[in-house]
Amino acid sequence: MNKDFKYLPKDQRKKILLICDDIRVHSGVATVAREIVVKTAQHFNWVQMAGAIKHPEKGKRLELSQDTDKNTGLKDSSVLLYPVDGYGNPQILRQVIHLEKPDAIFLITDPRYFTWIFNMEQEIRKKIPIIYLNIWDDYPAPMYNRPYYEACDLLMGISKQTVNINKLVLQEAGKDKIFKYVPHGINSQFYFPITKEKGDLKAFKEFKKQFFGDTDPKFVVFFNSRNIRRKQIPDAMMAFRTFLDSLPKEEAQQCYFILHTELVTDAGTDLEKVKEYLFDEEYEDNIKFSLNKLSSQQLNFLYNLADVQILLTSNEGWGLTITEAMFSGTPIIANATGGMQDQMRFEDENGKWFVPDANIPSNHRKTFTKHGEWAFPVYPTSRSIQGSPQTPYIFDDRCKWEDATERLKEAYALGREELKRRGLKGREWVMSEEAGFTSENQGKTVIEAIDELFETWKPRKKYEIINATKYKGRFLNHKVIY
Repeated sequence: MNKDFKYLPKDQRKKILLICDDIRVHSGVATVAREIVVKTAQHFNWVQMAGAIKHPEKGKRLELSQDTDKNTGLKDSSVLLYPVDGYGNPQILRQVIHLEKPDAIFLITDPRYFTWIFNMEQEIRKKIPIIYLNIWDDYPAPMYNRPYYEACDLLMGISKQTVNINKLVLQEAGKDKIFKYVPHGINSQFYFPITKEKGDLKAFKEFKKQFFGDTDPKFVVFFNSRNIRRKQIPDAMMAFRTFLDSLPKEEAQQCYFILHTELVTDAGTDLEKVKEYLFDEEYEDNIKFSLNKLSSQQLNFLYNLADVQILLTSNEGWGLTITEAMFSGTPIIANATGGMQDQMRFEDENGKWFVPDANIPSNHRKTFTKHGEWAFPVYPTSRSIQGSPQTPYIFDDRCKWEDATERLKEAYALGREELKRRGLKGREWVMSEEAGFTSENQGKTVIEAIDELFETWKPRKKYEIINATKYKGRFLNHKVIY
């Protein structure tokens, strides 16, 4: 927390009602929300409807102000929690609004969880604005999300792709809305390169022994994410096995793949069976699973153990684990889709950081090939349209595991010293003003965006007249082939 950045006394702050995962838990949404609250507590007072599937503390009102003061150095923060099942319901929301009298509502996560709030938007926006920190995995631009985006006054997109999608979907209906790029912010005190000067080097070496004993591996690949189908974990394992087969046996036996994930899930697969099939007795020790929940220090140890971080997800709005890897000074092998493109820093024809638009909405077709030297992109070779009743169409960007193998071979050939140099360049960039992937910058951008909203916002009219005969469908409004 930077107290000098737009500090306001407690009685002069706007109060924001945050609705998302309980900020005390460790989900990706909760982590982002917690960093926003902590990094903006000097400027806003916060109230949260703190969600969980079956919250054990529902019905309570919890005070987190003292804990926030300890974490920030403030003496007057105001952070309150109302634990709820799910994300609440209209009755609870009305009660909290009546009790706390917030100046705005702030939403984070998939819009389908908030349809009941968007259905209340006319009631809510007559008095206070709705802010939405949102993300969308892929194109085609989801016109079925238009009612959700229309219900918001400030749309903050986590990826450049999301900002473009918000604008494409809303078009003329977005003329009075505020759009901001607010990328995920990482706390650089949690994820960093471990050296003699920084980090617990002794604890790191002991942690390393748990995986490798007294041996020093030649090459380590790391995966850190949930075991769900779109993460394409078996493809990463297949790529690694093929990579091992390309090496002399004595070298291959010194290369390892660590996967921090669940071993078996209904939403994913049985990774033990995948390992059994792909890795015989000769290489069964080259695949290692990390199954226990880890602290941020232990996760940082794993990122530091790795020579490269891999994520081949076919739909990925951002890819928080590759951001954490970059903060730790570790290069990334990733599918060129969604928000992962932001982190690879593709350059356009003018040498600028690529910004999607209607003509080139994504780089998943390999339009641009120049990128940050810390990145080893794997480009999708199949873009099929998938769907469900709630999300009727979305691209599934699948890359070939053979291409991932080539990136592994390329990284391996560079050697550990060069990989570390590139990884440190990646860390330098994510912390730079251009990228701004730090929690400090995220907090600063959120403050600026919300302040702009309060300066310009006008309450929604009591009613509006809509010419229903003008509606002729919602059509594709960006190029598919480019």
